[in-house]
Amino acid sequence: MISRHWSRGFKLFLLFMVIFGLIAVQVAYNRTAWFDNRIIHFVQSSESPALTSLAKALSLVGSSKIVITLSLVIMAALFLFLKHRLELLFFLWAGVTSHILNSILKNWFHRERPNIHRIIEEAGFSFPSGHSMAAFTVYGALTFLLWRHIRTGEARVLLVAVCFILTAAIGWSRIYLGVHYPSDVIGGYAASCAWLMLSIVLFEALRSFLEKKRKG
Repeated sequence: MISRHWSRGFKLFLLFMVIFGLIAVQVAYNRTAWFDNRIIHFVQSSESPALTSLAKALSLVGSSKIVITLSLVIMAALFLFLKHRLELLFFLWAGVTSHILNSILKNWFHRERPNIHRIIEEAGFSFPSGHSMAAFTVYGALTFLLWRHIRTGEARVLLVAVCFILTAAIGWSRIYLGVHYPSDVIGGYAASCAWLMLSIVLFEALRSFLEKKRKG
C-alpha cells in the first residue's frame, strides 16, 4: 500500500514541481509580461464597486487571519471531537510548512508587486502568491481529509467543486485588486499543490506503517 501511494502521489508531486519550475524560470527571466499584462487588463477591465467589494471579501478569506483562525478550529475539532490525531498532525504539517516554503520562495525571487493599477496596497514580495498558496494548502488539505470520510460520489464531487471555486476565486481577487501578477497566482497554486501532494504521500505512508505496526 505504501509503494502504491508513493508511486501515484510522488508522480503528481514531480509533475507540479516541474510546472512550478517552468513558471519560476519564466518569472526569473522576466518573460511573463505579455501573459501577465493581458490577464490583468482582462480581469480589471470589468472593475466595479460590487466586484471590488467581492474581491476584498475573497481576499480576506485567503488572508492569514482567516486561514489561521480556520486552521485552529479544524485542528481543535480533529483533536477534541473526532480524535483524529494523525490527521491533525497532517493538517498542521501542511499549513505550517507551506507558509515557510512561501516565505523562502518570496525571498529567493524578490519579485516586486505589479504597479499597473492597485486597488489596495500590500507589502512584501510578489512571487509566488502567499494567498494562493495558503488557500490551496489549507482548503486542499481540508478537502483531502473530508474526502476520506465521505462515501457518496455526489458529495465528493461537490466538495472538490467548492474547494476549486473558492481557491480560484481567491486567486482572481488578488489579480483584480492589483497586488499580484497572474503568474504569481498560478505559481502559488503549482507550488502548494506539489507540496500538498508530497504531504499526502507522507501521511498515507505513515498511516499505513502505523497500522501494520499495530496489527503485528
